[in-house]
Amino acid sequence: MTYLQKLASDTAQQFAKIYGRPPRWIVAAPGRVNVIGEHTDYNDGFVLPTAIERYAVMAADKSADGKSVIQIRDLSGAAEPAIIDISVPVTPGAPKWSNYPRGVIANLLERGMNPGGLDVLLNSTVPLGSGLSSSASLEVCTATLIEAVTGRTIVPVEKALLCQDAEHDFAGVPCGIMDQFISVMGRQNNLLLLDCRSRETQLVPMNDPAVSLLITNTNVKHELANGEYAQRRAQCEAAANALGVPSLRDATPEMLEKAKGKMNDIVFRRARHVIGEIERTLHTAEGVRASNWTAVGQLMYASHASLRDDYEVSCKELDEVVEIAEGIGTKGGVFGCRMTGGGFGGCTVGLVQTEHIETISKKISEDYKKKTGIEATIFVTRPAAGATIVKS
Repeated sequence: MTYLQKLASDTAQQFAKIYGRPPRWIVAAPGRVNVIGEHTDYNDGFVLPTAIERYAVMAADKSADGKSVIQIRDLSGAAEPAIIDISVPVTPGAPKWSNYPRGVIANLLERGMNPGGLDVLLNSTVPLGSGLSSSASLEVCTATLIEAVTGRTIVPVEKALLCQDAEHDFAGVPCGIMDQFISVMGRQNNLLLLDCRSRETQLVPMNDPAVSLLITNTNVKHELANGEYAQRRAQCEAAANALGVPSLRDATPEMLEKAKGKMNDIVFRRARHVIGEIERTLHTAEGVRASNWTAVGQLMYASHASLRDDYEVSCKELDEVVEIAEGIGTKGGVFGCRMTGGGFGGCTVGLVQTEHIETISKKISEDYKKKTGIEATIFVTRPAAGATIVKS
């Protein structure tokens, strides 16, 4: 039984306990990790994410009372249930977490996809606040459930975009398109090269079972993230204006060097990261296609150094994990490691030899605890499939 099959089976059993009958539908949507391409999305660049073997799962049946209400209970019990009345226009509301599914439901109702009243149980194993995209997995899972119930499907790109709209309009988060795209379009044993300008996607096969991705959650999240994010965007726009290009996607390292006098040092360094990272992302895709893991690993380390020094979005805990990984080195089975996600905490992603996972995980866990006093959460994943209907 796969991880997802077991998770779906557990969710079905819990649904029956809570609602007193078996679910009619079970759907799932994965979280994601970005292998490389950080802070390139809002600069019209490229990103290289993959879906991970951690999912939001929803089990559902028609409402027992026949009312036009969708109630979503969260299996963790940590979140208050979401009660969404679909007999009236759906608007943002409480509890706060319900705005992710609310926005998706509102967008689908506008398209005439009315599922009627539903009893839903949510079971998510995508860690919250870790930069692995728990919000996008919840949005895409909701959209997939409504597809299953109504028997209508949405074109994948449109599905991803309507989930992104939900996050913008209902949750108030101005996210890029990567998270929803990979949660919808992920394919097993493939990374996804996404052009954030044209929205074109290419599957990049990563079939070699001898390598895996090791995710280390530092279990810290520094609060400055939101204000700093807006500042970085503004600095990138300032650099593009100084260079006379629509976005940093259109700039080259040579152009940047020539225009150095037209911008302050901080804006220059922000632009140097983005221009270099777009190039590194394309080279990484080539390296993965060729199974050149040593080259891919070096690009990951270069990405981390640039995020730490030029973009200044790393933090002590992320740097510690990357240093430990570098210390283990290729002899110990680590090809490369970098911070992933927006920064200021969250996770690192490592490219490792599958046969050495246990010893690598133990070493990172022990050394990180010694250096920071914090327990890391470590798990391994292979590139996973995107959203799926498990039972309909």
